[in-house]
Amino acid sequence: MPLQYVPLTIDMRGDYCAHFDLCSGKTSDYTFVNFWAWSDERKYELAHSHGLFWPKINNPAPSLWAPVGNWEEADWENVLTDLFPEGAVFDRVPEELMTLWSERLGDRFSFEDQRSEWEYIYSVEELISLKGNRFHKKKNLWKQFHKLYDSEYRQIGRDDVDEILEMQQLWCEWKSCDDIPGLRAENHAISRVLKNWDRFPGLLCGALHADGNMVAYSVGEPMTDDMVVVHFEKGLADYKGVYQAINRDFLEHSCAGFTWANREQDMGEEGVRKAKESYNPVRFLKKYRAAWKG
Repeated sequence: MPLQYVPLTIDMRGDYCAHFDLCSGKTSDYTFVNFWAWSDERKYELAHSHGLFWPKINNPAPSLWAPVGNWEEADWENVLTDLFPEGAVFDRVPEELMTLWSERLGDRFSFEDQRSEWEYIYSVEELISLKGNRFHKKKNLWKQFHKLYDSEYRQIGRDDVDEILEMQQLWCEWKSCDDIPGLRAENHAISRVLKNWDRFPGLLCGALHADGNMVAYSVGEPMTDDMVVVHFEKGLADYKGVYQAINRDFLEHSCAGFTWANREQDMGEEGVRKAKESYNPVRFLKKYRAAWKG
């Protein structure tokens, strides 16, 4: 029985989130905020069958992602045989689902590590305190920012969207976003989320102001009861230590109730990987490519 896919719409949020809440292993790229942000770029579609949502992207090439819902209650052999009798390949399969499929279906699946999609998990307490030699450079830069500039951290909301977008435009002019497809797509993704602020309850956002101007911001959301995911974080490079400052201050003032901070994947980019590793992750949310042999 083939799946009936339909393009993602924002009205799917409530039903999708109810299924996402049932997943025993959550990763940031399956949050609805992430789906909506990148939908124009990736052309997301969803199908609903056997009590599960089945995501698919169509750009740059068609790719099935892991199903979303209550994994433990699914009769996987019957579900997968019914929907994919000739086999299928799923990308970005969270480790918990990979383990479940391996235990229940054995050699009818094969798995391949997708290291570039692993998500970096940090201790919120460590990134706030910045104690010890591991964080010495980060703490110095954070202190320099607050010493050099007359700065203030503010919780921001719907009424501040225009100011965030103005700062984002300055950041894009510095980075030449219009000339770089990945940055151009990210800029559009940020705009899609911020312009639909009211449709995403629970969105967390904070900004640093220096000399009266917004110079950095972070946008995140709760992913679980004890984990916050940081979707977007930007700072103006003219301000020394601005990234160290927004990283720490966002967690201290907007996320102190969480134990873990998810700063998403490095996408296989060496510079991004080096930057994320420099903050000393405590673990990873691992993902795999899973081949169902049918």
